[in-house]
Amino acid sequence: MTARQATEPVAEAAIGVIGGSGLYELEGLSDVTWQKIRTPFGDPSDAYCVGRFAGRRVVFLPRHGRGHRVMPSELNFRANIWGLRSLGVQWVISISAVGSLKEAIRPLDLVIPDQFFDATKRRVSSFFGDGIVAHIGMAEPVCPDLAAALDKAAHQTAATVHRGGTYICIEGPQFSTKAESRIYRSWGVDVIGMTNMPEAKLAREAELCYATLALATDYDVWHETHEAVTVEAVIQNLLKNVATAKDVLRRVIPAIVPPRRCPCPSLLANAVITAPDVVPPATRKKLALFLDKYWQTERHHG
Repeated sequence: MTARQATEPVAEAAIGVIGGSGLYELEGLSDVTWQKIRTPFGDPSDAYCVGRFAGRRVVFLPRHGRGHRVMPSELNFRANIWGLRSLGVQWVISISAVGSLKEAIRPLDLVIPDQFFDATKRRVSSFFGDGIVAHIGMAEPVCPDLAAALDKAAHQTAATVHRGGTYICIEGPQFSTKAESRIYRSWGVDVIGMTNMPEAKLAREAELCYATLALATDYDVWHETHEAVTVEAVIQNLLKNVATAKDVLRRVIPAIVPPRRCPCPSLLANAVITAPDVVPPATRKKLALFLDKYWQTERHHG
């Protein structure tokens, strides 16, 4: 395992995969190294598995750590995303186990959400602060190009696929009460999980293309004719879903090729409100990975 402070640019663009519950490794990678990254925001969930698949450079991170050691509320989302960006990742595929809040989304179905509702309570959701203010647009939180590639790959498997829908992210680690589940359904939400917020917000701040492959494991607790969600049932469906997710990844990774033509690479262009010359040096250093290309332009024209 190698450890480093990842600040130097990485020449080849990489595809990042964040593995959710049940997905702790990615088979089929060659030239594999595990890289432990030190970030200005603390330690990521685990070391990053860097390798090659179908001619593409891939960076894999087990979201909960190998062995599933980190609870959703304990995840250091900023470190996880910063580490991916520092390793040259431009696209992030988030693999996430979810409960279904719609009759039509059955356990073992795949969902590629296009919207998120953040119902978390105590998570740090921005890289900014400490002397710098930025407001990133979140109207369309998912990269349309990456979601389309995921959808195409998912439809090549035997699974039932739902394109679009809203993912509500709750704090956890407890499952919902029946009252909560009924309220979320009344809001028109499609699936429920515990990990995609603020992950999606931070991915946008880092100018990464982000999309989720959500794996339905259960009907949460709202469904009258299905048993209430249990860990045993979730894990059973999880293992079946993980095999499907790996199949989707094998198909989608070769299909993701530069250059990026979506709006994602320039999301910060007009988002930062603070004048560069008043940003504290320590904050500038922390955010140089994202903002150096804009600050260097400022210095050049200043």
